[in-house]
Amino acid sequence: MTSKRTPSGDGMSATGIAIIRNGEQIIIRFSGSWRRDSGAVDSAKLIKDVLSLLPKRIAFQCEVQNDWDSRLPACLFRLLNECRQRNVNADISALPDGLQRLVKQAMTVPERQDARRDGPKTPLLAIIGENVLAAKTNVHEFLGFIGLMLLSLLTLIRGKAKMRRVDLMLFIQEAGGNALPIVTLISILVGLILAFVGSIQLSRFGAQIFIADLVGLGMFREMGALMTAVIVAGRTGAAYAAQLGTMNANSEIDALKTMGISPMEFLVLPRLLALMLMMPLLVLYADYLGVLGGAIVTTGTFDISWLQYINETKRIVRINAFFLGMFKGLVFATLIAVAGCLRGLRCGRSASDVGNATTGAVVDSIVYIVVADSLITIMANRLHI
Repeated sequence: MTSKRTPSGDGMSATGIAIIRNGEQIIIRFSGSWRRDSGAVDSAKLIKDVLSLLPKRIAFQCEVQNDWDSRLPACLFRLLNECRQRNVNADISALPDGLQRLVKQAMTVPERQDARRDGPKTPLLAIIGENVLAAKTNVHEFLGFIGLMLLSLLTLIRGKAKMRRVDLMLFIQEAGGNALPIVTLISILVGLILAFVGSIQLSRFGAQIFIADLVGLGMFREMGALMTAVIVAGRTGAAYAAQLGTMNANSEIDALKTMGISPMEFLVLPRLLALMLMMPLLVLYADYLGVLGGAIVTTGTFDISWLQYINETKRIVRINAFFLGMFKGLVFATLIAVAGCLRGLRCGRSASDVGNATTGAVVDSIVYIVVADSLITIMANRLHI
């Protein structure tokens, strides 16, 4: 497909843009004169024409020989900005060096908040429609990523996955052992807080022993898994997004694809398996530390011995509560790995994109965790677990 734009007719060269489709790649070639009197270019229509071709990669070429002003980099910047927002690979290596430097500087330096004039307000209905379409796209990408992950797991089970064992060991250490200090601190504090809150009401009726019930059930059924998942999302999930985002910005993931190595098998699988192995153990560790925190408050404040507290906890915490917390940990681990890896692989090419991917991974993880926890809790209550 090729399109040309014509000049204003004052004897100057035409402002030319050619859009050439080459498989899944689109080549945009700038030619003619790109000065103020050389004719107008409708950037919005140009972007719409390009994106309607659903390109996966856009290569920019330039035949303009020093006959351009700010109109050419401005048009190029809009196109690159659209590519970044839609995760389309953009290649500007064929552009003149001066034009490349201008565009890279414009893409790197954030825009001033007051630099742009306020445009017309978008109608509420349009905003709702855009959000619905964006949510639909996100759900589609999320389900697609889950499908690719399952296929990679099947490949691993068949023994054909290109995953290094040393990577898995490294991620197990990072996700499990290195997380113990923060999990220890938060879990004991959560147990202390639950015990303090329970003691305020229960002590009025002389039922202090039931603080053990409150802390035990609270930790094993809900708080242990939930708090551990939030910690892991902010720590490990964000690290996954930053690692993969940086690799994407440095074109390392493109290099893996070029060598025939699947990023899902080589990068995502070890991270997913490490979290799925470590998360239930971290949840179990957090459960017992929370009980310990509650015991410190109860035995230190009331006339209750450690043995009484432990016996009451053993009486109330059944095996189903134990396995429910472990199951939640497994589900939360999968969701955190999906959110972190998906955001990292979708990251753009600049440093700010890596930061945005990291923030998005944490937000997505926490939303997924809260929604999944609500659904599992409702189902467990319905099933009398």
